[in-house]
Parts: sequence; C-alpha cells; structure tokens
Amino acid sequence: MTDSPRSNGHHRTPLPPAPSPGTDASTTDTPRSGASGSGKRRDAFFDNAKYLAIVLVAVGHFWEPIKGDSRFLEAAYTVVYAFHMPAFIIISGFFSRSFDMRPDRLRRLITGIAVPYIVFETAYPLFKRVVDSDPQQEISLLDPWYLTWFLCALFVWRLTTPIWKAVRHPLPLALGLAMLASASPQIGDDLDLQRVLQFLPYFVLGLCMRPEHFHLVRRRSVRILSVPVFVSAFALAWSAGPGVITGWLYHRDSAQELGAPWWAGPVMMLVLFGCSLLLTACFFAWVPGRHTWFTALGAGTLYGYLLHGFVMRAGDYRGWFEPSVLHGPAGAVAVTLFAAALVTFLCSRPVQRLFRFAMEPRMEWAFKRDAAEPAREREQREKRARQEAGETREAQEAREVQEQVSA
Repeated sequence: MTDSPRSNGHHRTPLPPAPSPGTDASTTDTPRSGASGSGKRRDAFFDNAKYLAIVLVAVGHFWEPIKGDSRFLEAAYTVVYAFHMPAFIIISGFFSRSFDMRPDRLRRLITGIAVPYIVFETAYPLFKRVVDSDPQQEISLLDPWYLTWFLCALFVWRLTTPIWKAVRHPLPLALGLAMLASASPQIGDDLDLQRVLQFLPYFVLGLCMRPEHFHLVRRRSVRILSVPVFVSAFALAWSAGPGVITGWLYHRDSAQELGAPWWAGPVMMLVLFGCSLLLTACFFAWVPGRHTWFTALGAGTLYGYLLHGFVMRAGDYRGWFEPSVLHGPAGAVAVTLFAAALVTFLCSRPVQRLFRFAMEPRMEWAFKRDAAEPAREREQREKRARQEAGETREAQEAREVQEQVSA
C-alpha cells in the first residue's frame, strides 16, 4: 500500500490485509492443520505468516510519511513492499482453493468481503470529512479508498476462482493478463482494476500451490540462504535511490502513467514477479510453524488491516508526523514499535468482538436457507465424532503401552 495522494484526492495504498465468518479475509475456509483444510485446529504457520505480514503492512504505512531523505528507511520500505502483499495474496489464494458457487460460500463471500468493503468504503470518506474538516469529500463505491482496494480485489479473485481451477494453464494466463494491464492506461481507477489484474498472478499461484510447497521453503537451508538474499535486496534498493522501484511495486499504474514506454510494463511485471516470489519464499522460511504468543492474532488480521488505517489517516490529517524528532533514527524506531503494537492490539480478541458487526456480520435475515445445509452440518458432526473417537482410541492405546512399559 502506498499513502501517496492521487489526483482525485484519495490516499491509496498498494497493499493489505482480508474476511469471512470465522476467518479473516485471507482465507475462504478457516486455515486448519493438514493439507485439505480438514481437522479441528488452525494451522499455526499460516496464522503466524498472516500476523507477521500485517505487522509489516502497518509498519510500512507508518514509515511512508517519515522516511523523507533517509536512504536506509527508503531501502527498507522498498524491500518490505516487494513481498508483504504477495505473501498475503498467495496465502489468500491457497485457502481459496475450495471456493465454488455453493450458496453457503457465496454468503461468506458477501458477508466477509463485500459487506466490509461497503462499510469501510463509506467510513473512510466520512472520517475524512470530520477529522480533516473536508465536508465535500465524496463517497464512491467504485473507486476504492485507501485500504479497501484489497477487499475489492479479493472479491473479484475469489469470484473467478472456478475459472482458474478449470483452465489448463492458469498461472501463465494470469501473468499474461497482468502484463497486458501494465501496458493499458485506459483501464482507469474504477474498482482499482490495475491492482486487481497486476496482483492476480500471486492469487492464482496460491490456488495452484499444495502444502508441500510451503514445506519446501521452510527448510533450514532455505532459511540460511534467505539472509544474503535479503541483504542483496536491501543493497539493490539502496543503490536504486528513492522512489525508483516503489512506484512499480504498488502495481496501481500502467507503465505509461509511470513515465515509461509501454513495453517496460510487461518486462517489469515479469521481473518484479520473480523478485517478489524470491523474497516471499525467504519470508516464509523464517515464519515459525509452532504456536507462539501471536499465533491467535493471525485470525484477526482483517481487523488490524482496516482499523489501523484510521489512526494512519488521522496522523496525516492532524500533522502527527511533522515533528522533526520523528524523522531521525530514534523517531523511526519509535514509530516502528508504535505501528507494530497498534496493529497487534487491533488484531486481538476484544477488538474482534467489538467490530465483528461490521467485518463478520452473520446477516442470516438476508439469505434464504440452503436446503443442503442441514445435511452438510450433519456430515460435519459425524466427521468430528469419528475424529474424536479415533483420538480417544489412540490415547487409550498409548496409555496401555505406557502401563506395559511401566510394569
């Protein structure tokens, strides 16, 4: 995401984070242990990855107004923006593999993504009217405001999931569409289609991935190799200078709008896709797979994503980032810690309970009851009963073995 202003007065960002009842927007179904999403426990690795990604999202946003002429902060900002959005989108695609046009999943798509989009697409302009004393600020559901672009994109991506699952070569096709979009300034800003199309390959890649692919990048050798990769990326961002790469990383403009020839769009699309995947793999390599103190926060990344934007925008409107003390090394550290603490709090259970009405509304009154739903619920109950029975038998056998050993 970027906080740089656009011609229509919106402050837009190329990034974070996403929702459905019982999950956040980065999944279609609650991430669970095991390859298929079956089972009772959430997969700690994916919850950890989402939490760490959303922290980087918030930190990147708070760096933007204070980085100024700091080459170090500018380089760090560029490196973070190269992989935090791709990582989140890949996870979103991975957990969208089961999405189809089944009524219950369409309901979750509406209540978990479309409704929060409408709510916050309205709330952000209203917030600007009040806090920035700008009563003329327009409300438009067609032009995503600030952070809401990701919900718009995720809605489109999930809705097209059956198509990507049906075609023979989905990833090359998605890359082709992204390359064409990068050379098509006529697309305009409606629904932020540039971002929708240019980030599409990461979502489709997630759809194509299997659990073993994530295990490959979590090996010790990859973790060790990731260190020089990140150092090299930082050095490249440092040498490139302020703003040279970041404009491309936002994926919100065509090549012509960035002042480059049309053919630079497809070329940069391929180059950045490869670089972002490399850095994303290095990021995943360092994500812990065990339960940690922040694992549970991974279920609330939608809340941290959408709510921290109000604090960020208030800081912009009220000049909180203008004091010179914030533009030095000590100020950068303080802002970084504040951003991480803020988004951590906003992902917490109390905040989730408080804002669930807007981000995960049940809205049972709005939908017809699916005739097949009772049968699915009965099947799920029977499956859980079989699993529990199996776990009981395993525990009993373990006790018998232990008793024999003790005897």
